[in-house]
Amino acid sequence: MALKDALSPLGLFSALTPKDPSRRVLTAAPFGPGPRQRLDVYAPPKAEVPAPVAVFFYGGSWETGRRQDYGWAARALAAKGFLTLLPDYRIYPEAVYPAFLEDGAAAVRWAVEHAPAHGGDPQRIVLAGHSAGAYIATMLGLEPRWLDAAQVERSRIKAIAGLSGPYEFVPFKNDTIIRTFGHADDPHLTQPWPHVTPAAPPVFLGHGDSDKLVGRRNLRTLAEAYRKHGATVEDRIYPGLDHAGMVLALSKPFRRRGTVLEDMSGFLRRWV
Repeated sequence: MALKDALSPLGLFSALTPKDPSRRVLTAAPFGPGPRQRLDVYAPPKAEVPAPVAVFFYGGSWETGRRQDYGWAARALAAKGFLTLLPDYRIYPEAVYPAFLEDGAAAVRWAVEHAPAHGGDPQRIVLAGHSAGAYIATMLGLEPRWLDAAQVERSRIKAIAGLSGPYEFVPFKNDTIIRTFGHADDPHLTQPWPHVTPAAPPVFLGHGDSDKLVGRRNLRTLAEAYRKHGATVEDRIYPGLDHAGMVLALSKPFRRRGTVLEDMSGFLRRWV
């Protein structure tokens, strides 16, 4: 770990925050050839065997983020009974859309192949994420081609959870979106909501009412698409939480600010 990363605010938070009861059973397991195609695995302290599997994708506008800074989020899910995978994925400028979706699908493929060795059930997988990670989780669950290309049966995905996710950002306007998605042949198809069908996995959508980075219309658009097709959606707005506050609410120090962890994990548990 580079010293500047260890001393970053998120790096310090990850190092110092109290940990939920869990076990890190694997570090930097490769799911592809690149240096950012690595994942960590966290197991519940006393899990049902086999345990349902959660793959959690952190955010960072598709251009920042490291799994080392989000162990507390993975531990929170592990303490709720999930064998939890925390993958890195390729980001800008190394990669643009759809590389991070391909990496996400490859991480899910790794779960199918290797979760049983760590007490996980590859037939019961849930996808979760925050911000750009919520985009990845929802796209993997909704657009078939990514998991199909990774040879993962879509029936294995039992539910999705997205916190503060960007689900409707066409036309592309800001610089981050333009450089990451601007080359796409059909911008409309880069969005999660057009891919919703009646068979879409159940989804939990959470958003903070003080979020100034990702507008609430993103949640509304995806939730409305779910309801239009008669698919299962639970959407919640959390008073007083901003964009970062939504994911920080998964951690022990900030859990009192909102019931995000209980709501999200409870929803996911109902479908596994």
